[in-house]
Amino acid sequence: MAVIAFHELVRNPRPPIRATKNAAGQLPDRHHRCEPVRTASGLGWYVFLPIDFQLVFDGVEAIISLDEGETWYPLSTLQYPDFAAHFNEHAPAEAQGFAPPFIAMTEDPGIVQIWTGYIVRTAPDYSLLVRSPANILATQGYHHFEGVIETDRWFGPLFTNIKLLRTDAPIHFHAHRPFLQLTPIHRAHYADALLNDFEVHDGFGGFKPEDWEAYHRTVVKPNADPFARKAGAYAVAARKRRAQEE
Repeated sequence: MAVIAFHELVRNPRPPIRATKNAAGQLPDRHHRCEPVRTASGLGWYVFLPIDFQLVFDGVEAIISLDEGETWYPLSTLQYPDFAAHFNEHAPAEAQGFAPPFIAMTEDPGIVQIWTGYIVRTAPDYSLLVRSPANILATQGYHHFEGVIETDRWFGPLFTNIKLLRTDAPIHFHAHRPFLQLTPIHRAHYADALLNDFEVHDGFGGFKPEDWEAYHRTVVKPNADPFARKAGAYAVAARKRRAQEE
């Protein structure tokens, strides 16, 4: 079984893709060689919205347009165009009438829930970190809430919650830009037993000889002789280790 399977229920001309190490082309040139940034940028998959839309938020309520501002509707709960009928055509009798909504204003002020049009399934013991795309310049119109979903056990719509921030102009949601980044996380890696197992050392008392040796290799030696310092040495070493582990 693949680590993740996407079920595209709403037709989308831009299917999920592997997240790119250049953050969808937004990384500055000098950071293309920064392996920590590149690794974080490419960790998981991009998911795109199937349609463009706009929201106007007055601080309490919102209106929505699906046609570039020609027509506006009060936002409460909205289905993707024609999706409810399409869902009922394919769903068994007991599931008909339960099509996931596309977008809904929640009871919490300014919080909107948006469905991507997908349902996903991950391999056993793998969950998904659902967040805004890493290292891509975020809009100032809204804020993504991050969440970890146990998608190996919970088979439901892949949605996210956002906080609307802008009240002075329409907030645009563009289908051609990555909307979410999904990262697989093994359940053991966010268990309390693991995350509560940490130490904090005061000052240098916790340094061992092998720590100073590692510091010398990482910091002292490369900077003691700038002419001998190789650009991108960390990236080369990290990629070599990954290649050997694969």
